[in-house]
Amino acid sequence: MKTTDIYQRYYEASGEYNGIKRRAASVKLTAESDCGMIKYELSVNFFPHTDDEDFAVSYDAYFSKILYEGKGRRRKKREQAYLSDLRNIAEALAKESGGEIFLDKPLTDAKTA
Repeated sequence: MKTTDIYQRYYEASGEYNGIKRRAASVKLTAESDCGMIKYELSVNFFPHTDDEDFAVSYDAYFSKILYEGKGRRRKKREQAYLSDLRNIAEALAKESGGEIFLDKPLTDAKTA
């Protein structure tokens, strides 16, 4: 199986999970392909971010949504559509999980494939 991180960026965020306050979140769009099948998944991962150097992501506050899964291969047109709607999907996923992402306050530059 081949996994490609199409997009990843860290943002300021807020939330509390398992009694721990979270001050940042990683937003990631990933493609996984294998044997003629493709899956696109958007994930939001909240973590404590106790100082400017703390990007130790914890996996007890990880939430994801499968955007597409089926036969096919990576397509730039499909990826551009997901990237253009990434903000809305990430905000909705964060809200459903009881957190908030401040997408206007990035902590890092975006990494794209």
